[in-house]
Amino acid sequence: MATFTTAHTPEPVPLELAESGRARRRGLLGRDGIEGALLLTPASAVHTLGMRFAVDVAYLDRKLRVLAVRTMRPGRIGLPRFRARHVLEAEAGAMERWGLRRGEVVRVRDF
Repeated sequence: MATFTTAHTPEPVPLELAESGRARRRGLLGRDGIEGALLLTPASAVHTLGMRFAVDVAYLDRKLRVLAVRTMRPGRIGLPRFRARHVLEAEAGAMERWGLRRGEVVRVRDF
């Protein structure tokens, strides 16, 4: 399994990769939570229709720099983000705990 870190994460965070079209469409649908995060790639927008829990969403550019971080409640549709090439999803509140914010660079291991 892959992991990611930033300058502010004390230890590597478990990371699932969704690289196929099918995996990106499924995302976190049907789950009650996630340990760590899910990286959708390529992706520039997400939705939470049919989700069971709120998620934090980080939009990343091609160099994995965070462009924006948002919390989305279930039943929402996010607009595509200009320059976003990847989207990182986690349970609401996780990204604040990890210190993930705009300008931060995500380092992925085994990507």
